[in-house]
Amino acid sequence: MSGPARPALPQPRGPVSDAVIHALRRRPHAFRSPWVEDLDLLTSDDAQLALACCYELHYVSFQGVDDDWEWSPDLLALRRRLERAFVRRLVEEVGVPASIKDADVLPSLNEITTRDGGVSLSRYMVEDGTVDQFREFCVHRSEYQRKEADPHTWMIPRLRGRAKAAAVTIQYDEYGEGQADAMHAELFGVTMRTLGLDSTYGAYRDVLPAATLATGNLVTMFGLHRRWRAACVGHLALFEMTSVGPMTRYSEALARFGVEAPGRHFYDVHVEADAWHEQIAQSELVAGFLEHEPGNGGTLLFGAHALMEVERRLSEYLLDAWSNGRSSLLAPLAHRSAA
Repeated sequence: MSGPARPALPQPRGPVSDAVIHALRRRPHAFRSPWVEDLDLLTSDDAQLALACCYELHYVSFQGVDDDWEWSPDLLALRRRLERAFVRRLVEEVGVPASIKDADVLPSLNEITTRDGGVSLSRYMVEDGTVDQFREFCVHRSEYQRKEADPHTWMIPRLRGRAKAAAVTIQYDEYGEGQADAMHAELFGVTMRTLGLDSTYGAYRDVLPAATLATGNLVTMFGLHRRWRAACVGHLALFEMTSVGPMTRYSEALARFGVEAPGRHFYDVHVEADAWHEQIAQSELVAGFLEHEPGNGGTLLFGAHALMEVERRLSEYLLDAWSNGRSSLLAPLAHRSAA
């Protein structure tokens, strides 16, 4: 069937992604998936790419891939094993969803926002970053930003009352208040093109490491599964509660590089919108969710902690690469020293 332009299938990075990508090149069929249980889903390029390919079938999919693959039982079984391995690693890092009183959830979320994460990518960028590093940063972020809001939207049918209304309010802003060229995903495309990057959806997946793919796969996993609806609420809430400062600094960094207002608009819009979204997230989304589903605060906080963990790992990955004078991508971009 016709539809939006689809990205090409990426190149495999190991036996798991090879099995998935090789299968997707053919018509849907039964296939045996490789062993995945020993892989570290927080660091394995092979496993994260395989999971990203499975998830992409629920978004735009890939060129030449039969739409029936989306619900292939064998592919879903492999995806489930990858997801379980992913969750196991997250639990090892941030702990199991703990029992917590509903009244303590919002204070705990606010405590997470003030916790020292060890590194600040936005502070580095505004103080010491280069335009070439910002270009790489945008390539990393394109995996999520070019589909911004879509993963969180999946949770809306699973919410009720104030929480559903709050989620719709936030998402309405993310989707440009009904104006296609104002959708945040499209505004990020403008920033990419301003920096001389390819804004085509999925254009850079071949150069994105596991640390980057994990950030997109995490929110997609939370959005797709009803059982993770509370985690998805926590993910979105913390996203909005921690956005204003970094977005302000990224805009300031672009201004320092000489990027004019249209190229900075994506970040400036978030500074304004997310200040409002932060209030909605706390008073309506989180509070409304717990009002309708009391006792789910532990899973909600797990989603927030998991977000912080994958973001911390990505920031450390990028800063480690740059401090050692190498590209943070699996293949460096063509050199460009000016915006």
